Amino acid sequence: MGNTGSGFGVWVAAAWMFALALPWQAVRAGAAEQSSSTVWVTPVIAGFGKVHPRPDAAVQPDPAVDYRIFVRVTDDGKQPGKRMRALDRLARLVNLMGVAKVPSSHVHIVALLDGEASLAAASDATYRRFTKVPKNPNLAIIHALRQAGVELLVCAQALATENLPDSAVVPDVTVSLSALTDMVVYGQKGYSYVQL
Repeated sequence: MGNTGSGFGVWVAAAWMFALALPWQAVRAGAAEQSSSTVWVTPVIAGFGKVHPRPDAAVQPDPAVDYRIFVRVTDDGKQPGKRMRALDRLARLVNLMGVAKVPSSHVHIVALLDGEASLAAASDATYRRFTKVPKNPNLAIIHALRQAGVELLVCAQALATENLPDSAVVPDVTVSLSALTDMVVYGQKGYSYVQL
């Protein structure tokens, strides 16, 4: 009788595990189905920083609030032939605000190119000299970010470290004193800090 009881207990436990797993299987199947039909949009910066709208998500930016965001953009410089992923994420931030219906007049983003990311602000000729890549793959997104109202800065200390002259910096980007002081200056002005 003891063996029958323990066999029955194992069977009951297995049945409960199966019953509990069914809803999770349905959720996973639904997630897989949803991912194959996921919609991506670029409402503010066309072609860069795609976002998946989720009006049902719990936390959303408030269109009535003024957002001040200081973004420090860094890069390891290991893929000079490709656009910096951090710049695409910066464009995603802008597009997320757009999807949330925050007016552009309420979005104030200052993005600082620091360290090896400073090379993203270089003209094609300078980029080619430093990387042997014919064209700077970051210039199109930098221009699009600037057109969308993002203020782009590059750290003068990083330029000096990378031996980049100010004359190599494209017009969409402004040379600032340093990342260290910029973070303090914009922090004093009430900007939230984000690092990409």
